[in-house]
Amino acid sequence: MSAHPEYPVAKWAGILQVSRPGYYGWQAFAPAREKKAKQETELVRKIFDEGRGTYGPDRICGIIRARGGRMGRETVKRYMEDMGLSSCHNRRRQRSLTNSKKARGDGYPNLLRKETPIVPRYALSSDITYLRTDEGFDYLCTIRDIFTGEVLGRYSSDRMTKELVINAFLAMTARYRLEPGCIFHSDRGSQYTSNAFKELVKQYGFRQSFSRVGMPGDNAWSESFFAGMKKEIIHWCHYETREQVRLAVFDHIEVFYNGQRAQKRLGYISPREYFKRLQIQELSKVA
Repeated sequence: MSAHPEYPVAKWAGILQVSRPGYYGWQAFAPAREKKAKQETELVRKIFDEGRGTYGPDRICGIIRARGGRMGRETVKRYMEDMGLSSCHNRRRQRSLTNSKKARGDGYPNLLRKETPIVPRYALSSDITYLRTDEGFDYLCTIRDIFTGEVLGRYSSDRMTKELVINAFLAMTARYRLEPGCIFHSDRGSQYTSNAFKELVKQYGFRQSFSRVGMPGDNAWSESFFAGMKKEIIHWCHYETREQVRLAVFDHIEVFYNGQRAQKRLGYISPREYFKRLQIQELSKVA
């Protein structure tokens, strides 16, 4: 109606079946609506950028609410579409690596089928993945706290040997203090079932747990982490050298994932922040 002032408002109101007072009221609040839309659009863009292009409408909406704001999912989705923003998780790629042919007998229990982690640092999940570079594959082993999701240990190598997981384990134990009895879960890859690694786990008093043969879902914690990481920094990026991809992995894990990336199941805060809050709660109980 305002775009066609050549016709009187009364005529437009009759054609569109709206009241003149209603139209004038809507027009009076137009500047306020535009200002609100601009602020909301800027907020959605800010949170999307904080997430390095990994957040979709659901997560952005959850983060806004967790921070005390109000915005519906459909509103967030509309703003993202208007700005041409889309989470990198809308694309898919993945494949398995480790070989468990030599570990198909007894003696490889899945402890996590009977025990559920209820505190941090009680159960760990580990796996290996490959990262493509112009120099060839770089192999990455990570160890995560299942309860908080924080990556506690990692190591990269141009070879996928038992030393890869041994060095990741030693990197974790050098940085964090974990109690004896902690469960270390992985698939049945030869790196994890090697005598050298099994003896190392025993030395620290950990209990080793394994996925069942042909059941990758038994180690979904690591599978989902690698799938997400690859979508965010690997599949759609090009790395000329192993050093370049290792720097990208360091930044993604140590800076972004552990310290900044909002997790829905943690109340839209990062794994490291979640662990800190749990520590504060425990200290307040003791005090």
